[in-house]
Order: sequence, then structure tokens, then C-alpha cells
Amino acid sequence: MTAENALKKYASMESSYLRTPLLDGGNAADKRQEIADYFNFTFERYESLFDTLIDDQAYFQKSIPLRHPLIFYFGHTATFFVNKMLLAGLIDKRIDPKFESMFAVGVDEMSWDDLNEDHYDWPAVEEVKAYRKKVQAMVNKVIRQAPLKLPIDWENPWWSIMMGIEHEQIHLETSSVLIRQQRLEWVKPHPAWQPFRETNEAPRNSLVDIPAGSVSLGKSYSDSIYGWDNEYGEHEADVEAFQAAKFLVSNQEFLEFVEDGGYQADEFWSEDGLQWRQFTKAQHPTFWLQTKKGWQCRLMAEVIDMPWDWPVDVNYHEAKAFCNWKAKQTGQSVRLPTEDEWYRLYEVAGLDELTSDLAPANIHLDYAASSCPVNFFKHGDLYDVIGNVWQWTETPIYPFDEFKVHPIYDDFTTPTFDGRHNLIKGGSWISSGNESRKASRYAFRKHFFQHAGFRYVVSEAELEEYSSNYETDIMLSQYAEFHYGDEYFNVANFPKKLAELAVEMMAGRPMKKALDLGCSVGRASFELARHFDKVTGIDFSARLINLGTQMAEQGVVRYTITDEGELVHYKERRLEQLGLEDTASKVEFLQGDACNLKPMFEGYDLILAANLIDRLYKPAQFLATVHERLNQDGILMLASPYTWLDEHTEKEHWLGGFKKDGESFTTLDGLKAILEPHFELIRAPEDIPFVIRETSRKFQHTLSEVTVWKRK
Repeated sequence: MTAENALKKYASMESSYLRTPLLDGGNAADKRQEIADYFNFTFERYESLFDTLIDDQAYFQKSIPLRHPLIFYFGHTATFFVNKMLLAGLIDKRIDPKFESMFAVGVDEMSWDDLNEDHYDWPAVEEVKAYRKKVQAMVNKVIRQAPLKLPIDWENPWWSIMMGIEHEQIHLETSSVLIRQQRLEWVKPHPAWQPFRETNEAPRNSLVDIPAGSVSLGKSYSDSIYGWDNEYGEHEADVEAFQAAKFLVSNQEFLEFVEDGGYQADEFWSEDGLQWRQFTKAQHPTFWLQTKKGWQCRLMAEVIDMPWDWPVDVNYHEAKAFCNWKAKQTGQSVRLPTEDEWYRLYEVAGLDELTSDLAPANIHLDYAASSCPVNFFKHGDLYDVIGNVWQWTETPIYPFDEFKVHPIYDDFTTPTFDGRHNLIKGGSWISSGNESRKASRYAFRKHFFQHAGFRYVVSEAELEEYSSNYETDIMLSQYAEFHYGDEYFNVANFPKKLAELAVEMMAGRPMKKALDLGCSVGRASFELARHFDKVTGIDFSARLINLGTQMAEQGVVRYTITDEGELVHYKERRLEQLGLEDTASKVEFLQGDACNLKPMFEGYDLILAANLIDRLYKPAQFLATVHERLNQDGILMLASPYTWLDEHTEKEHWLGGFKKDGESFTTLDGLKAILEPHFELIRAPEDIPFVIRETSRKFQHTLSEVTVWKRK
């Protein structure tokens, strides 16, 4: 049977499945009905997936130790609607508080060797089915009766309904993977979940030339299709020419790696991959079975003779090891594609977004409930650019420029911004709704399985590294917000204010070199670089310096700030948002001790020491020699709240704040005593306020006295 005839056969067996709807246009009544249809279809389709379980016992047997048993996922998607619609204000009371707590949070982010031995008092299957019916009735009632104003965007309460539907589409796929990993005796074939039956000899793979081009990723926040937070923002890149495998790697092609001892050769495996392989004792792909009949393949609900022309299902570690083996075999630079390169494949293939018609790919359950031969769906000179199985990429997920967290699901993506979750692209045979969209961005730990395979590319281009981590250290995050974040209580940004005052005092003087001592995370250094040719930021803390360096090198810092208790929200600040994008090349950050600076730090026109002197172990030692580092007529600006503490400065080294000869001796008195031999105080001392945010309801309000000195 030809591929075309086979596809006609399967297309005739299935009805057309609903796509994720447009969220603007039309009238409210029509939109209510469209969303109701999409909700009920998805909700019931998800329930039908569990009809592949042999009986109730199968709900309570863990498929793999890293995840809950299937009863959790059966209840989880329903409780999600309740929890998110409560947050959005569409409902005002719970249906079952116990269920909505028990089924709320999964264990999907565990390491491969982090076995979960927790035991739960799960309810009976019938109880969960009854609960799901209540949830379905509640959501339908809201869709019928709740006020609806189009378009439905992030701020619209109805976004929570779409979020619930698309969340269930995700779990349609992840639960199907768990069912595929369940012991065979606990599952059964089902008429609604029949796989492809066609298989033949696998085509021989070859390379297709992909010309260089630019890609533009990221959705507008006004886009009319639902998306998850990581899809929004902007990212543009120029992609060098490369070659891509014509087909996804088939079981047959992967067999060469297996038979050549690829699972035994440590040289092909990354450090993490090797640890995973040794821990699991993997000898071949997880869904391959060696039986008396030879190689067989585990599908979702049955075992079949190995379909050699279907794509292999593997995790990232296995895909990467194959690429390393292939590189050695061919002498070429073989690797997985990047996310940007996948977008080039999509564009070169001439693909369009899916419509309500049958997809030109094995996706969205339009044909059957399994993979199919890798030469069924042609996309330009390539096959399966979308569909069949997800395709692992080299790219760890990262936030686009202008990324924002949705307030009612603040931990959808942010836990994956850790460099350990790699993007998968293109969707699989079951990927539905948002998952099937070009803009979708899903990422998994490298050891996970997700109906995912791969296509390899040949390219000499260096892999781009993107900043993704959010700083979670409380102290660092507070400093990041203090320097780069919002202003509170109408108090101006302190580092910026000091830099502006310093520049004002430099009027008529050379502004070639400036030294920002105690620079912390660097805002004042960048502000000074608007006017100085070169600015050096020095701080004793390498942890603080690292944030400044990151901002200089990548133009962005990301951090969490505490709301209350364990609750946080996520912030991103970019140099360009602050009008400082042209300053990074003029700034350097170094670790150093202000009391023991190296001789090379000299010849400055300005030295700024902000909130530094009362944190030094010997401030007088610093001040007694600081003039040597300034040019003639150079400016020294000091700012300090004079908070003298023994933990920073032993009392004998305080500059002031004590009785001397029976009289009060202030820090300003101490400064004059040390500095006047070499400096002239040229501006009356001035208190400048600053505010440090600790939580959403707790702030430190402090006054720092600023003095300005000119070297004699």
C-alpha cells in the first residue's frame, strides 16, 4: 500500500478533531459555543484515554517510579480547572477541597534517580469519575453564564478556561506516555485508540541542504491564539546554512548504533547521559523489546513486531549519543538541531499553521494513535518536519525578550529555566491544541520520554548559549531589584541618582576613567558609562559581581522577588529597557578589596564609593590612600548611612559614631580628619534616601549621607 493510499484509509476512519480556537472576532454567543465544544471534546477525549486501562487496579500501579500513579493524572486535569478559575474569579467556591489539594501538584520535575516513595490515600476511580462530572458541569455553566468580553486575552478571566483546556491537551499526551510505560498486563487495545498498521522497509536517510536565513520567534501579547507564557516575547536570529536529515531517524537507522555497541561505548555519552545509562542499565531504546520473535516494539496498549520504518522513540541522552556516534562514523559535525534551525526547517518546508482540515502530518490524532512510517508525510524536500514524534533539540529552554509570567500560573515554565530542560519541537501523533502550533515551546528533562525522537543535522555553527536562570538567592535578588527594579514610594533609584550627581559634579572636568568601588550588581557603573569612556566596577563579593557581569555580557538579569513566605514573582530587566544598551562595552567588573587595591587601579577622574565605608574592615586605610588613585582635581564621592556594626568593622576602626574627648564625634568629623590633607569638601553633605524591598509589604527606608571631595 502506498503512503497516499494508507493515509486515505486512516483519514476515512477518523472524524476531524477540533483545533484551539481564535479568541477574538465574532460575537460572544458564537464564541461561547465554540469554547464549550472545544472544552467538552477535550474533556471527554481525555477520559477515553483511560479506557485503555484493563481495570481499576491499573489506575493505582505506578508506570515509572518518578511519577504518580495514573489515578493522579485522571483527577489532576479536573482540579486544575477549579484552582485556576478560582484565581481568575470565575467561580467563588470549591467543589471538593480535598481533591483540589490532593490532585493539584505532580512530580514531573524529578531527576532520573530521585525515586519517589511517598504513599497516598487515593480515592476510588468511581469517586474521581463522579468528581470529573461535577467539574464538567461547573465549567459548562460558567461558559453559558459568565460575562464574556472579546477578545479573550491574558487579563480576561476566560483565559483560565482556555488554560484548563490546553492543560488537559498536554496531559492527554503525557498520560498516554505513562500508559505506554505501564506494564502490559494492565492495559488493553481500544477501538478509539488504534495504531497505524502499515510498515515496510525503512528508507535510507540522506542530507538535505538548508540555506542560511533569519528566523523570528515569539508571539505578540495581542495574538488571537492561546499560548503558554514561554511563547511570548521576541527572539530573532540569523541561521547559518546547514544540512538536515531528510527523514526522522528510524528504528532501522538507530539499530546500526545499537548493533555497533553504541550503548556500551562511553565515548558517545555526555556525563549526565552516561550516569543515566549506567543507572538504568539501558542497552537499547526503552520501547524496544527483545523477545523470541526478535525485536518488537511497545506501543501504548500493545506490542507489535518492530516497525523498522517508524521513527525511534528515545530521550535526549540517546539521541545525542547517536549523533556523536554518527559524527565519528562520517567525520562530519553531526548534532541535533537548535530551536532556531528547526524554524528554518519549518520555513524551508513551506508549512502553514494547522486548520480545521486534516493535518498534512501525523499530528493532532487526525489519523491513528501511534507513529507511522517516516516517509508518509512529505514536507518539501523533508519529511515529518512536524508530527509523528517530537524532535529533540540542542536548545535548553530560555525566556524570550519581553517574557512575562502569567499571574495565575507562575510556575508553568520558570522551573524549567535551569539549563537542564531541552526543547522538543514539531509535535507527535497525539499532540493536540496548542501543542500542535508552530509557536509551542515544550521542554523536558533529558532523561524523560515523550513520544519523542530526533532528526540530526550537520553544521559547523557554534551553539548559542542563552541566559535562562532566575536568581533565587534572597540577598542577590534584593540587590538586583534595588539596582535594576522598580522605584518604591516615589524614591528615585539610588545608584542612578548617585551617578547623575557625580556627573553633575564633573562639569568642566575630564571624564575618561571612573572607578565604582563597592559597585554591588553594577547599576551605577552603567549609568556612569553614559558619560565616561571607561568605568571599572569593583566589589569584594564575587556573587554580586557576577550579576553585573551577566548584565554587561548578556544585557539581561532575571531574578525572583519575594511576595510573602514562599510566594515569589519573576522579574526581568534589560539594559535597553533602562536606556543603557550602549554602555556595556565601556564597563568592566572585577573582584577586589577596597582596603587593599592593586596598584594598577589608578589615574581616575572620578571614584564613587556608595554605601561602602561602613562595610570595610579598615575604612581609614582605604581613605588615607585613595587620593593616590585620583588624577589632580579628580572627584571622590562618598555615600553612606554610617551604620557602624562590629560584624563589618571592629569598633576601634569606626570613623565616627562615638564619644571622643568627651564630645560626640561623627563620621563626617572622621572623614574630614582623614581626607582634608589631600581633599577639599566641595559640596555640603546631603542626605539621599533609598528603599530596599524585602517583600511586597516590607521595605527598608534609609538615608545615605553624600559628600563630594576634590583632590587638591
